[in-house]
Formats: sequence, C-alpha cells, structure tokens
Amino acid sequence: MITIKNEAQIGALKESGAILADIFRVLKDFIKPGVTPAEIDQLVRKILREKGAEPSFLGYSGYPAAVCTAVNEQVIHGIPDSTPLKEGDIIGCDIGVTYKGMISDAARTYPVGRISPEVQKLLDVTKKALMEGIAAIKPGSRVRDISKAVTAVIEPHGYGIVHSFCGHGVGFEVHEEPQIPNNYPSRGKNPRLKPGMVLAIEPMVNLGTAEVEILEDDWTVVTEDGSLSAHFEHTVVVTETGADIVTGSLD
Repeated sequence: MITIKNEAQIGALKESGAILADIFRVLKDFIKPGVTPAEIDQLVRKILREKGAEPSFLGYSGYPAAVCTAVNEQVIHGIPDSTPLKEGDIIGCDIGVTYKGMISDAARTYPVGRISPEVQKLLDVTKKALMEGIAAIKPGSRVRDISKAVTAVIEPHGYGIVHSFCGHGVGFEVHEEPQIPNNYPSRGKNPRLKPGMVLAIEPMVNLGTAEVEILEDDWTVVTEDGSLSAHFEHTVVVTETGADIVTGSLD
C-alpha cells in the first residue's frame, strides 16, 4: 500500500533528511586513503547519537551496521569491514536516518583520493541520472516517468543499469510501496504520483554489465563482471508542482 504523509510527518522527515545531509558533508572530508569502511560506520553512529537520531538500517532484517558500504565492484548492501581504502577506489555509502519516527534514506559514492577520468564520468552520469529522475516528477506523472528519465541519461554511455534492485517508497518504513525501477521499459505497477508520497530514488549504475550477484554473506551485491559501480540516492517528497529533495545536495 502506498502511504501519503501529512504536513507534520513531512516536517519530521525534513529534519531527518537534514541530519542525513550533515552526515554526508562530514563523510566527504573524512573519506581518504587508509580509512576503513568500519571507521566510516562508527563515525556515522557517533553523529547519530549526538543528534538524537537512530540508524534505520542497523538490525533491519539482521543487517549488522548503520551504513551500507560498497567498495569498487560492490553495488549495494556491503558490510563495513576493516580493509583500508586505497587511492583510486570508490566507495558508496547508503544511510538511513530515523528521527521523530520518520525515515530518510540516501546514498553517495565518494572517490578515494584521485580517480581516473573514466570512473569520474561514471559518478557524474549517475548523479545526473538521479537528478533527471527527480525532475521527471510533475503533476500527473507516474513511476515509469522516473525510470524513463534515468534510463535516458545512462543508456547513451553504454553503462549497465542495475535492474535487480530499485528505488522505493520510504518514510514510515525503510522500504514501502511503490517500487521505482531505474530501467525503462520495465514491468510491474506504474502508479500515478500524488502529493504527500515520499520516494527514495536511487540509480545504481555499473561500468560494465547490468548483471549482479549476491555474495555468501547474503548481503553484499557485486557486479557480475567485476566492473565498478556507482550509486546515488535522494529522498524526495512529491508536491503539487514537482518534488522537494529532503536529503541535501550531491556536492
């Protein structure tokens, strides 16, 4: 069932999103060669405690961390470990914040030191796909309009658009209806978007094939061909005129 959030709930959601935006600003400066994903996770937990918020992902279906990290060929849902990041790596950080009962969800993929122009282009295209997907939310639009806009940005570059996982509703729960595919055309329901809906839009884009597999830990999703993967995500509130981003900027 798709839920509609009221004004008070959206207000709390915006506060949750602001906390998440603050976390990403800190991580941008914190992530560098030698830092470990486990240290990133501990820093996020510390910030959340200080702000009186909770990590939405910790314990969700048994997930053991506050941050889903994804290094290089990892796409999503990696478990933070103690392997130091190296110059030229990329790392995705997907974080959920629960505050005043409302959940915001967003992701950024960060360069670790200097990265190649090819990899920077992958990150830039994925960012653009996210923003174009959000821009497609207008009066009378449907879920598939988001998917179409995301695909239109990515497809000309020949990248793999992950179709095994998708965006989703969010707010009261970590995952709510509707599902929001990143690939177009796609199967499934295609509901009309209405004011008060809250969506987590999250293109996952691979330098190679779109195909992915899940590792033996039953969490970590990696590219099937070992190519690098980028992931950017915003939580947005559907309005009468479009969509409001509640999780800061991608800068």
